[in-house]
Amino acid sequence: MREIVFDTETTGVDPKSGDRMVEIGCIELVNRVPTGRTFHAYFNPDCAMPLEAERIHGLTDAFLADKKRFHEHALELIDFLGDCPLVAHNAQFDFGFLNFEFSFCGHPEVDHARMIDTLALARRRHPGAKHSLDALCSRYGIDRSHRVLHGALLDAELLAQVYVELTGGRQIGLELAAIPVSISMDTPVHRPRTRTFRPPRPHAPSVAELARHKAFVEALDSPLWTQ
Repeated sequence: MREIVFDTETTGVDPKSGDRMVEIGCIELVNRVPTGRTFHAYFNPDCAMPLEAERIHGLTDAFLADKKRFHEHALELIDFLGDCPLVAHNAQFDFGFLNFEFSFCGHPEVDHARMIDTLALARRRHPGAKHSLDALCSRYGIDRSHRVLHGALLDAELLAQVYVELTGGRQIGLELAAIPVSISMDTPVHRPRTRTFRPPRPHAPSVAELARHKAFVEALDSPLWTQ
């Protein structure tokens, strides 16, 4: 099964009020295993970067000035996303910006039926705990020491590890039978091996073993179950 884990960075919190997406990072998983395929792009938002947002991700007006606009990457992004499930943390936020940008440049919005929200998964699995990406990395022992500022691709890489843990850990990929995977021929993927299963071995005691056990029990001196 193919899934895309993604994260975005923006100029603010509400695209309807004029905020724009300035970065997206995507990680491809097949059967919960990263394939090495990624999509990463910065976008010129055609507006000034608020100081509050810059403090979060470090993306300045000067850095974004020569980057392409979202519509120049849109078809490439649509092709990478395909029609598979899309995983994000607080996914309503990321889907909101993603669909605003697609709609703004005349492309269909992404169906919310494809949404997998790791924040919702974390709240169900760990009620009452902290559910930020940093907190979940700490809970699952995922190294985030290189995360000084938010970054879409880095955060997507960390989130992919968190998502695997939230959905059963690494053992989820240890399948016992081959699973058909519908992907392109140039996509690297770990294919599980087909195994031949042996019939179960009998473990019932033999007649001689039962007789020896009966003799042993009868020879016990004042067993507890008779007191």
